[in-house]
Amino acid sequence: MAAQLVDEHRQPSPAAPGGPPPPRPTRLTALPEVRWAALAALAFALAFPLDLAGAPAWTWGPLYAVCYAAGGWEPGQAGLVALRARTLDVDLLMVVAALGAASIGQFLDGGLLIVIFATSGALEALATRRTADSVRGLLDLAPATALRLAADGTEQRVEVAELRVGDTVAVRPGERLPADGTVVEGASDVDQATITGEPLPVAKRAGDGVFAGTLNGTGALRVRVDRDPGDFVIARIVAMVEEASETKAPTQLFIEKVEQRYSVGVVVATLALFAVPLALGAEFTETLLRAMTFMIVASPCAVVLATMPPLLSAIANAGRHGVLVKSAVVMERLGEVSQVALDKTGTLTEGAPRVAAVRVLGQEAPGGGGATATSAEAARDTALALAAAAEQPSEHPLARAVVDAANERGLALEPAHAFASAPGSGVRAVVAGQEVRVGSPAATLGERVRAAAPLGLAHGCADAPPAPPHEHPDSARHPAERTSQPAPTPTRALADAPLAGAEPAPEVAEAWRMVDEEEGAGRTAVVVLVAGRPVAVLAVEDRTRPGAADAVAALRELTGAEPALLTGDNGRAAARLAAETGIGDVRADLLPQDKVASVRAWQEAGHRVLVVGDGVNDAPALAAAHSGIAMGRAGSDLALETADAVVVRDELGTVPAVVALSRRARRVVRQNLVIASVCIGTLVAWDLFGHLPLPLGVAGHEGSTVLVGLNGLRLLRGAAWKRAAA
Repeated sequence: MAAQLVDEHRQPSPAAPGGPPPPRPTRLTALPEVRWAALAALAFALAFPLDLAGAPAWTWGPLYAVCYAAGGWEPGQAGLVALRARTLDVDLLMVVAALGAASIGQFLDGGLLIVIFATSGALEALATRRTADSVRGLLDLAPATALRLAADGTEQRVEVAELRVGDTVAVRPGERLPADGTVVEGASDVDQATITGEPLPVAKRAGDGVFAGTLNGTGALRVRVDRDPGDFVIARIVAMVEEASETKAPTQLFIEKVEQRYSVGVVVATLALFAVPLALGAEFTETLLRAMTFMIVASPCAVVLATMPPLLSAIANAGRHGVLVKSAVVMERLGEVSQVALDKTGTLTEGAPRVAAVRVLGQEAPGGGGATATSAEAARDTALALAAAAEQPSEHPLARAVVDAANERGLALEPAHAFASAPGSGVRAVVAGQEVRVGSPAATLGERVRAAAPLGLAHGCADAPPAPPHEHPDSARHPAERTSQPAPTPTRALADAPLAGAEPAPEVAEAWRMVDEEEGAGRTAVVVLVAGRPVAVLAVEDRTRPGAADAVAALRELTGAEPALLTGDNGRAAARLAAETGIGDVRADLLPQDKVASVRAWQEAGHRVLVVGDGVNDAPALAAAHSGIAMGRAGSDLALETADAVVVRDELGTVPAVVALSRRARRVVRQNLVIASVCIGTLVAWDLFGHLPLPLGVAGHEGSTVLVGLNGLRLLRGAAWKRAAA
């Protein structure tokens, strides 16, 4: 079905290429099940008063015939196909019962059965199509055509389906991007809210990735296509939704397994109820009517509809709110979770560093003798502007964080000259006539100073220990950024440090004190040197996601167990994040196999574990867990494929919401099974031990079927998600 929807979507669209995608709701009359059910209901509505009024048979007989044909041909055909495959379908039982009623002159009763059964089928078709409509809404985010650039630079408008990896497309201001790719020329702000959930447009320039269906801002872009149309993020979402719709939950599989034997039993019991009384001399019409009534009320229609409508409705509702549940099996299993384990980077945190503090040397004198607030703020801005100017040519994540911090403060950045970088050391550049270095403490201050300063030993001795792991590597740099200057070696880094002599300079000791404080708090320390002397320490951290603490508290309340933090990061950073989010069970410095071991230990203790992660290192734990949820925006392909559900917008608050929605869906399934069982049991007992009129039996049986279907469809409402997220 996903492929069919993609093909339909790729047809040329009259919509403006840059405007918002037009809504594409399916009209009720577009569904054949609805049309046939409406025709059957109309014919029955016209025949019913004529029949009751005692009009001639030629006035209402043809109308009943239209009712029977319109409402019964499709389920009858489906039943015959199933019969050829040696399976007994409930649809066939209903059609046989209606024809049996008509054969003894009970045209009204048989017509009522046909109308109610056709209406029930139309409701089920409508629920299925609503899920398909949500998929179409995703497809409509991307335009149907694109401006492909030929080798000579000419533009050619082509179908998006014709794009290939390596093609370059032009995107004008205000247009939607036609493909997943990388910007090769131009700059603009792109609204990615439909894909990532980011509330503000994101600045895009050469080298940045973009998604099909996102909205370009005021700039013109040229984008290199990186994926085939079938692999676009939107297409992958469609495939996941369709896969979810086609799978069946364990409860449903059990019901279908029992249904076959039950249906055979109903047929056998019906024949016995007809043949045995006849053999004992009972009247033919009354016996046949009673047997037909039994077959109708004993048929498991409501039981069959008890499971899938609630689960599929919950899947569709979660999908509208940014959680893609891959199957009905997953939706059912999520409600069984009793223990939750969360990854740190990219899950509880945003996975992108940011500057949390700018600490300027000489501005933090004890006892309040430091600079005034105004001069201290000016000093911080000056240090940050110099560091950002030096880092501006770099593509390293920490460099981006420094530049972003300067931009957020509205600081003007001087151009950088003689830029050079060294993996593991940092960057150096000339800014406003001064040499500025930004890098790890070991590369800028010297590890020897840190270890020996308290003892008064000289800086730069040959026995200096190796650099610590808190480095600022710049290995992912574009070749054009590198100069012909030799990369600084550890020896050169020490030689370039500001001190020479028996004791470290006071500013170096102060810088190391700041570094120790920041690293002790779980942050990464970056040192800024100007003209060879330290002037500031930048504290960089991975920002905690908004609502992380609330999500953790909600998961704790849902499961009754303390959520756990499983991370490969160091213990200090993990402890800081745990304190911010209220997590009591912290397990740090874990390799992927250690995370799997933790999950298996919980499962051996009887827990059903939900793992929430995003990276390749989380994939083994996601696979080993009872259920796994991946963060979709920054999640690795392996994690997205391994997980059972994906949070598209990286909103942590949707994790407890989807668990609560799953539990509500399971409750609705149980309610439906109780409703169906009570109705069937009551009607069967009434027919066997009393006298159940056929119209009342039809109304009771089909009414319970419709009630069960509508009860499941309640989970499609937005109120169901709000209640789960509350």
